[in-house]
Amino acid sequence: MEDAKQAILPAAQAEQRRAFPAGMLRLSLGFLLLAVGAGLSAFGLFLARHSEVVAAAAPALFRPCVAAAAPEEEDALERWIRPPAHARHAMTDEELLWLASSAPRARGQGKGGYPFRRVPKMAFMFLAHGPLPMAPLWERFFRGNEGRYSIYVHTMPLYRANFTSDSVFYRRQIPSKVVQWGQITMCDAERRLLANALLDISNEWFVLVSESCIPLFDFNTTYQYFQNSSQSFVMSFDDPGKDGRGRYNLNMAPEVQLEQWRKGWQWFEVDRELAIAIVRDTFYYPKFKQFCRPGCYADEHYIQTMLTIEFTHRLANRTVTWVDWSRGGPYAAHPATFGRGDITGEFLRGIRGGEACMYNDQNSTMCHLFARKFAPSALEPLLELAPTVLGFG
Repeated sequence: MEDAKQAILPAAQAEQRRAFPAGMLRLSLGFLLLAVGAGLSAFGLFLARHSEVVAAAAPALFRPCVAAAAPEEEDALERWIRPPAHARHAMTDEELLWLASSAPRARGQGKGGYPFRRVPKMAFMFLAHGPLPMAPLWERFFRGNEGRYSIYVHTMPLYRANFTSDSVFYRRQIPSKVVQWGQITMCDAERRLLANALLDISNEWFVLVSESCIPLFDFNTTYQYFQNSSQSFVMSFDDPGKDGRGRYNLNMAPEVQLEQWRKGWQWFEVDRELAIAIVRDTFYYPKFKQFCRPGCYADEHYIQTMLTIEFTHRLANRTVTWVDWSRGGPYAAHPATFGRGDITGEFLRGIRGGEACMYNDQNSTMCHLFARKFAPSALEPLLELAPTVLGFG
């Protein structure tokens, strides 16, 4: 029995040791609950006394996630498709071309197109030395058509335009570089203009004009001409003479073969898909930059050749910009310039409908939508004749 008592005693002592902490734990929990209750009561009194202050501070301190996310999600698409507010930016050419190369190129809306309402715009790209003497005429041309056009101006880098805030040309100068006649820098400027214009997702047709160009028809007629056309207007032809194939360099092969070499005037109109193809090109451009140098004039060959190779059936093989080479003879380097004394109603009507061409595989006498070259002295008579002859103003 002594052995049994000794065996039971340690077990009882161990049980007593286990029971003691459990009792203490319950006692501690009781005190903790009393303390929490007292704290909540004190906090409730604080809220009651200072409810106005807390209510005023709450919006700043507590911002529900759902309520904050809704406006951001609602504006997300708008933020991406909104065009840049102005044409200035700090991107390098390499950054700009890269960004423009990935620009959307869907057409229309619905399946396979844009998932939002989009009004296609004409992008007018002015390649100029400096001032735009025909700006007042263009202002009349654009008037009342906001939302259907955009403007980009490339000048010499040091030139700063002084257009007022009510002008369509206000803050439309893009970051530019020096351009030299007959050099690849002419093509660089064209690509720079296209890349800037591609940043606006609504731009669908891209028109290259100069400071001496004028519109020959009203805005709506011009818009519908491009909208309804099945092709883009790039002059591209095979010239077997010294100013055509005679400018070909054998080092252009294998990318460009002699029989693929094309020539054409610089002033063009292309759709969005072709514009993206021009700015993203890294296959043909290096060859032209290295081997098409005076007397090979890259602005007469690069885009014309590249697009003919890649998009033959997309080109109308004619320009929509009228020029007159007859005054300078067969070897003229520049077309004729027209001043005040040349501007008559008969002269303008002859440009508007004096030739025949093909438009959507149909015969047409409406072949030119723009004309050049016009001197500053021509502005006044042009403004006078615009309402009756050109259809705007």
